[in-house]
Amino acid sequence: MVRVPPEVRARFAVRFGAGVADWCDALPALVRELAGRWGLEVVAAGGGGTSRVFRCVRGVGGAVVWLKLTPEPAIAREEAEALRAWAAVPSVVPLLAADPAAGALLLADVPPGTPVRRLGWSLPELAALLRDLRSPAAPEEESALRPLADRVGFVFDLAGRRGRTGLAAHRAAALELASGGPVGLVHGDLHPSNVLSGPGGRLVAIDPRPSWGDPDFDAVDWVLAGAPGPEALRERIAALAALVPGLSPERLHAWCRALAPLIG
Repeated sequence: MVRVPPEVRARFAVRFGAGVADWCDALPALVRELAGRWGLEVVAAGGGGTSRVFRCVRGVGGAVVWLKLTPEPAIAREEAEALRAWAAVPSVVPLLAADPAAGALLLADVPPGTPVRRLGWSLPELAALLRDLRSPAAPEEESALRPLADRVGFVFDLAGRRGRTGLAAHRAAALELASGGPVGLVHGDLHPSNVLSGPGGRLVAIDPRPSWGDPDFDAVDWVLAGAPGPEALRERIAALAALVPGLSPERLHAWCRALAPLIG
């Protein structure tokens, strides 16, 4: 169960380079060590493009928790910092423990945990999530998080490696937006697959790729999703801005124009 399947190894090699094979080989031993340290029993395995995620049970009551492991310690370090900053926010998955040097995070369960992409969502639900995410307003000293411009450059570089062309003007516009505007804690990968239905129907964000920059960045996927045309997009942005203090309709619309080729 804890071995890395060939198709995941291939995906990781594209993302992290050929050297990730050694990490994949060592992963079972690392899972055993962390399971012993944190009192876990591994019951299922999965993961995304940058990590392996193991569903575990913990303690006498068998509480469900999630062990997340990445080959790149910086990813774990950045996610841990953001989750700690959001610790008092009910719309973000709680961090239970972390060993960033090992690329390891231990996360609480979010019942029922169905991804929002399977359920649908309303604008007021999204607004509540975005308001919560805007809570931490300033970087802590010696923050591990980089500026939003770094995240923007990365997503355009990744699109280029995947064969996308004609992005130069969009990249320049996005980088200009990232270099100005308000500065807050940005989730950085907020889309309906990274948001779960939580207790009481509250939307709960998981898997941040955090940075410091313009929080309006996090709304782009949501307002673009299913918008039938430019006028509908403007109306949706205006309605969301009325529900989220500090959200700029002008900047969000500019972000949408810059990032639209990467969405979908």
